[in-house]
Amino acid sequence: MGAIQTSDSGTAAADARFSAEVREWLAENLSGEFRELRGLGGPGREHEAFDERLAWDRHLAASGWTCLGWPKEYGGRAASVRQQVIFHEEYAKADAPSRVSHVGEELLGPTVLAFGTEAQKRRFLPGIRTVSELWCQGYSEPGAGSDLAGITTAAQLDGGEWSINGQKIWTSLAHVADWCFVIARTERGSIRHKGLSYLLVPMKQPGIEVRPIVQLTGTAEFNEVFFDNARTDADLVVGAPGDGWRIAMGTLTVERGISTLGNQIRFARELADIEALAERTGALDDPLIAARIDQAWVGLRVLRAHAMRTLEGTASDSSQVARNNTAADDGGQASVAKLLWANWHRGLGELAMAVLGPAGMVAGEHDLNEWQRLYLFTRADTIYGGSNEVQRNIIAERVLGLPREARP
Repeated sequence: MGAIQTSDSGTAAADARFSAEVREWLAENLSGEFRELRGLGGPGREHEAFDERLAWDRHLAASGWTCLGWPKEYGGRAASVRQQVIFHEEYAKADAPSRVSHVGEELLGPTVLAFGTEAQKRRFLPGIRTVSELWCQGYSEPGAGSDLAGITTAAQLDGGEWSINGQKIWTSLAHVADWCFVIARTERGSIRHKGLSYLLVPMKQPGIEVRPIVQLTGTAEFNEVFFDNARTDADLVVGAPGDGWRIAMGTLTVERGISTLGNQIRFARELADIEALAERTGALDDPLIAARIDQAWVGLRVLRAHAMRTLEGTASDSSQVARNNTAADDGGQASVAKLLWANWHRGLGELAMAVLGPAGMVAGEHDLNEWQRLYLFTRADTIYGGSNEVQRNIIAERVLGLPREARP
């Protein structure tokens, strides 16, 4: 899987040099104290060597390998889309550990760059770039799920602060986060998309309680977060009060951007390992299994073709991507991408179990094997980050102009 194609030989040569630089740096630095981190972490495995992976992230930052697409004035490299794709793909090829700072670097940072005040940029971007402050995302709620327009967590101004009450759920890494960006209803009586605000809230305070949620895999990277008169400064609202829906959609747009190309490298590695397993166990002799593996390879190439096509011509600055933040503006591409990769990866977990056969139904004495864990965690792929139902509604209503789904 190479980088985005270009007809400019000078640009191609520069990209080749950049690729070699990334590859050589990773080979040199994934050694010594970081050697054992290869392949660790990621969805369903965030508990693995967390402190060591945090140290690795900070090592990346000190060497200038975080926030590549950010403007130079805020500590980035102003890297092109091609270079960002190259970095994510080389990172995945090196089997480098999953990043613990993804939420801050890939989601909150571009959102603040696009919509934040200058004071907010100066306050929060340095901590994200150096990985000295970790973030989590306060979107989903028990009564609303992925339907952000249905949230009930409320905030009201009390003197010079927002007072926040409510509950969030499925909050990844809330138990280690320093800050949370929270979508809250700040206009009493407002409904659906109206009256929401995008607040930046410190996690280390008496008004916040975090309770881990034990998953099917036995791990607990997701959390419930309870706000009981939690406080944050009045000026820590991104965009105008009441404009939170637009800001939240900008965040979701960049969530499904360039870094997903690196995920596809990992997907390809998982598929290759499943094919090797099928060959060792004899499952590959089953024509139905062989056909499913072939179909998975085709599906993976569809994922890449779609990603590359939609990234062509994209602004290198992810804050620009965030500003172009409605499904109608991007042709629903972000929602299509989420549907494609989530369904493909869930299918890969099912394929792994088919290859294992009856043995896949038996858990080890102390832990699941990697394929059982893959199967169980990928059941969530079509739910988190916006469920399949929500993505299809976005495409139908905002892109195709179909009648809105009946809602209570």
